[in-house]
Amino acid sequence: MTKNIRVKEAAEYVGLSKSSLDKFRCFGGGPRFYKLGRSVIYNTSDLDTWVAERARTSTWCANDNTPARNIAA
Repeated sequence: MTKNIRVKEAAEYVGLSKSSLDKFRCFGGGPRFYKLGRSVIYNTSDLDTWVAERARTSTWCANDNTPARNIAA
């Protein structure tokens, strides 16, 4: 059963701080969210999908979830 929850609840749901979700919303890389007026809403099925996409089998592999950055030589 999916549920719509606010930022604080969403942060607890995925095990991150509210501040982390706020930064993901501003800079990208976070779960899908909905903006309804001044409210930010997350759907639990979107949060589950986002967490599942970050599954890893090794810490040795490059983290392909990080947005690519252009680094000047």
